[in-house]
Amino acid sequence: MPSTRRDVLTYSLGLGSAAVFAQDTKQSLPTVGQALALPEASLLGGGTFKPAQARGKVTVIYWWASWCPFCMIQSPHIEALWKAHQSRGLQMLTLSIDKTEAAAKDYLAKKNYSFPAAMFTPAIAKTLPKPKGLPVVIVRGKDGKVLHAESGEMFPEDIEKIGKWV
Repeated sequence: MPSTRRDVLTYSLGLGSAAVFAQDTKQSLPTVGQALALPEASLLGGGTFKPAQARGKVTVIYWWASWCPFCMIQSPHIEALWKAHQSRGLQMLTLSIDKTEAAAKDYLAKKNYSFPAAMFTPAIAKTLPKPKGLPVVIVRGKDGKVLHAESGEMFPEDIEKIGKWV
């Protein structure tokens, strides 16, 4: 059961820039086999992610931030997964917790990432609360149930193995 307690977490790279994000600090990862609803989300590159497009398809949900050092290591592997499996039906919704949309867009452009990305908003959080930690990856199976959920940096070979479910 999610907590009603809210904390503000501040992350800093020591470069004078910080991002602040409020989240439920008690929100845990969903369990394998749990049904997982998806939200509608406005994509940063234009267009909309609609839950219906994920029906019957493996979907990766990935929370990240441009200032997160672990995300900086993991995101190239998420991009490789996307490029390798989108033509086979893989769906993906990545959610930036950056303080501003401009920061997220600049980062995506600088890194030339093509995976579908949206800002994590309070409206999205109502359907899909962010588990504690960063980065966070949840894999939703073709049946709409969680196949895998992990908080923290994943090994590249573990990200690559997600492709076996597509």
